[in-house]
Amino acid sequence: MNRSLLIISRKAPWQGPGAREALDIALAGGAFDLPIGLLFLDDGVLQLAHRQQSQALQQKDLTANLQALPMFGVEALYACSHSLQQRGLRETSLEVERLDSAGLRDLIDRYDQVITL
Repeated sequence: MNRSLLIISRKAPWQGPGAREALDIALAGGAFDLPIGLLFLDDGVLQLAHRQQSQALQQKDLTANLQALPMFGVEALYACSHSLQQRGLRETSLEVERLDSAGLRDLIDRYDQVITL
């Protein structure tokens, strides 16, 4: 039986490789039918912002990777409602379930393994 994996992405898309690595792990796990959840927390919610201009920072745009998640079977997408609110994100580029503190605790408890990047 496959063990479930929750990936917590805490880095903004321009804060180094963490955001890209979290997405790569999620896509790879989904390709192998591993039950995957992806939680955007802290600055990680900035990956969900509309109309990012990654070229200005000489970074690669993560939008295509984010949009590919459901095609790889990664449909359990979550975001911390407090993190979204702190960063002024009312709308997101992906459909995500917004969780409060209690919801975050419950989510983490549901998964067999958790990776934070």
